[in-house]
Amino acid sequence: MKEDQLHPIHPGEVLLEEFIKPMNLEINQIASSLKVPTQQIHDLINGQQSMTADLALRLAYFLKMSPRFWLGLQMDYDLDTIKDQVGEKLKEEITVLENLKN
Repeated sequence: MKEDQLHPIHPGEVLLEEFIKPMNLEINQIASSLKVPTQQIHDLINGQQSMTADLALRLAYFLKMSPRFWLGLQMDYDLDTIKDQVGEKLKEEITVLENLKN
């Protein structure tokens, strides 16, 4: 990643900054409500665990929102992370397919 680029935003960071802190939620409360181990929520907000489909669905029910929101955040994070790591190298290595028929 270039120095002037922002780091990719992990779904756990969004959960922490946009939901947990503003809503004054406790991690134990969330874990209990979601029926998941507290450590799983800690790992998520610390960027040590990815957002899974299961966890996205649980959070969606808990927060009355779409699971696609959470999975979309994970997809964006994954793409941005891998692009930062190997994107330029792949541009040089991959041969573009020419003359595709529509």
